[in-house]
Amino acid sequence: MEQIETKTSIFTEKSGSMVYVLGKQDSVLNQYIYEMRDAGIQQDSMRFRINMERAAMLFAFEISKKLKYRTVEVTTTLGSADVPIIDDKVVISSILRAGLPMHHGILHVFDHAENAFISAYRKYDRDGDFHIEMEYASVPDLDDKILILCDPMLATGASMVICYRELLNHGRPKHTHIVTLISSQEGIDYLRKNIPSEDYTLWTGAIDDELTAQAYIVPGLGDAGDLAFGKKTDSSH
Repeated sequence: MEQIETKTSIFTEKSGSMVYVLGKQDSVLNQYIYEMRDAGIQQDSMRFRINMERAAMLFAFEISKKLKYRTVEVTTTLGSADVPIIDDKVVISSILRAGLPMHHGILHVFDHAENAFISAYRKYDRDGDFHIEMEYASVPDLDDKILILCDPMLATGASMVICYRELLNHGRPKHTHIVTLISSQEGIDYLRKNIPSEDYTLWTGAIDDELTAQAYIVPGLGDAGDLAFGKKTDSSH
């Protein structure tokens, strides 16, 4: 599979899918990723949440460059000016609970966006394997809108695909932007096999090559939900 790679993006010709790896470009995003990865700094849960929000705002800014715009006239106290503004209708969706800080950051940028929320989690079986459980989805009409779907980690890719398919029950987006802080190569490959390449763009801060037996990304950063909000008492969630 031939790839064309630039400083910030990887375009796979065979599948037509586009992956933007913003951590390949020198920017303050890498400072946030560093702090979220650092085992000492990440113990400050408030700082971890803020770094997730700030990183998400940077992703949202980059996504804004891909949207459709229209020019409007605005009147100031001294005259008028033509200004291009976003013409697309945007819906932001996050996967609870880990995606909430990223959702908040993206909403800071797209403050006129509609919002969707999905509850999904890993349900562990007696033998230690797990499957993805969907519990709840609150979603507006998605027809012909830009969907931004965020979750901190793209590990196996299974939960992202399940949530994406659930969202499609509420309309057909014009295009979907999937946003993650850290992705595994396995997860990227899974998206390419299960979502039509023309339907989505993936935005990520970094790509890590390894997954543990429990499907955690290595080196990754750990359990983003626990780091942001505290450890869960029920290990099945």
